[in-house]
Amino acid sequence: MLDSVRDYLSQLAEEGLAGLPVRGAVSAAGQGASASKLPLSAAAVLSSAGNSARAAASAPPAPLPAPGELLSRYPGLEKTTSLEEVKAFIGDCKRCKLAPLRTHLVFGVGNPTADLMFVGEAPGADEDARGEPFVGRAGQLLTDIIERGMGLKRSDVYICNVIKCRPPDNRNPEPDEVATCEPFLMRQIDLVRPRAIVALGTFAVQALLKVKTPISRLRGNWHEVRGVKLMPTFHPAYLLRSPGEKRVVWQDIQEVMKLLGLEIPARGGAR
Repeated sequence: MLDSVRDYLSQLAEEGLAGLPVRGAVSAAGQGASASKLPLSAAAVLSSAGNSARAAASAPPAPLPAPGELLSRYPGLEKTTSLEEVKAFIGDCKRCKLAPLRTHLVFGVGNPTADLMFVGEAPGADEDARGEPFVGRAGQLLTDIIERGMGLKRSDVYICNVIKCRPPDNRNPEPDEVATCEPFLMRQIDLVRPRAIVALGTFAVQALLKVKTPISRLRGNWHEVRGVKLMPTFHPAYLLRSPGEKRVVWQDIQEVMKLLGLEIPARGGAR
């Protein structure tokens, strides 16, 4: 139970939540309250974590779609032979409800034949304004991890997100939005064909692996997506709020460096 509570709180913290939405709460005066974010009590955490753990234990894992099945949602996507062709295929996308809200579609940047690929959740305000992933404060920290920690250039790797348009108020992408963008992400992975993928944050990890397991249990261990090794780790935005977790992320990054045959400095990592 304690492990479940710890995982649940870790996931909430990474998503920037300090409370749970509670419906139908009754005030001391006996009046019903509308849905609002209330402080988490120990009892609420234990109950929610216990329910989540039981649900996860009883629910079978979602089957992974066959590689061709995803691409067949958009006939012709499977014929694209470069990232530029995929970007052109997407075009001025109007396939989901995020389209009218965006400033720029954020496709991806970096080396199209990179050995290492980073996948985040979705564009934020800075990314939406510039049309490039990871360019805000979290992006600067990711750049530090790549350049100061790994000894690479940002242009050496490929960086993209699960979805290509910014959700309003930076909320988590919704299932229909993920389903719309997923074939494009999978085609990016197929064409870059990296030796390793680093999935950044709870949402990206769960979207790629089709699991609901907390990231605290997934990180530090290798997984696989479309035949490529995948290392889950915390999102740079979470590290800005919880700098003590940089040590944990550096451990994950060192595993990636070992796989890629990169020299690990005696002292290093994002600071």
